[in-house]
Amino acid sequence: MNDKILKTAFFGTPDFSVPTLEMLSKHPNIDLQQVICSPDRPAGRGLEIRPQPVAQFARDNKIPLFQTANINKEEDFLKQLESNKYDLFIVIAFSQFLSNRLLEIPRLGAFNIHTSLLPKFRGASPIHHAILHGESETGVSIQKMVKKMDAGDVYYQSHVAIGSDEIFSELYTRLKFLAPLSLREFLALLSAGTAKPTVQDESCVSFAPTLDKALGHLLFNTMSAQVILNKIRALNPWPSTFCFINSQRVKILKAKIIHDFSLSPGKVDISKQRLCIGCSDATLEIERICPEGKKDMSASQYITGFRNQNNLTLG
Repeated sequence: MNDKILKTAFFGTPDFSVPTLEMLSKHPNIDLQQVICSPDRPAGRGLEIRPQPVAQFARDNKIPLFQTANINKEEDFLKQLESNKYDLFIVIAFSQFLSNRLLEIPRLGAFNIHTSLLPKFRGASPIHHAILHGESETGVSIQKMVKKMDAGDVYYQSHVAIGSDEIFSELYTRLKFLAPLSLREFLALLSAGTAKPTVQDESCVSFAPTLDKALGHLLFNTMSAQVILNKIRALNPWPSTFCFINSQRVKILKAKIIHDFSLSPGKVDISKQRLCIGCSDATLEIERICPEGKKDMSASQYITGFRNQNNLTLG
């Protein structure tokens, strides 16, 4: 392609998409003609209408913007896209499926930036699920979109290690900025004519479905300590993990496995001035906790209010 300018449309909505959009808007070989994102929506206590992060960036930078809850039903806009002879569609965190009609518009294809090492963790929540499953690494995959979710050929991958104590919000931020760096490398390969597809191995596929708040319920009696730790890391800050101590719901924000003290599964102990809970195979010390209706606090602050050290129970 030899540095040909690529007529491009961008599809994305949340703050995660903004660094990639910014990179495209400044890329010397990209003619960014259109940004498509979901409608602005109410937010905050007052439920005031707030602009989507991608929409705000487009407005601030005077990039043509189209907002819709379902791009596939916008007949007039689809005809406009078809008539504009696009080279490339770039999609990241758009949360809407693109019809075959849309996928066939760009000359080079529609490419989705997905935050897992495909074929692992296809779906809506790949960052959460990488931590939930105890993965030691994840990354960014750029795949050519097909009708089947996240199943297209992979043209570029970046790998990144997951820290043993890393929580979702930290990994999210790292991948948020790895995405545009990966896309820049992919665009260089595309311009040079050296971008090569790799067919995904269907035998290695796993899925990352949308999170359910019930997933955060910690069942110390039956879950292993590592499974619980993975949940605490993966669901922090949202939807968070929780249990019930003395019938009060509490969020568990940080914990660690201890080896100097052993408790039976489901047993709670504060006799050593630490909040310890037995799991199915080991004992966890809770380090940070958030009682319902209160701010998060250290476990030592939490247990200060319990005079009877033998009166803490789960449930």
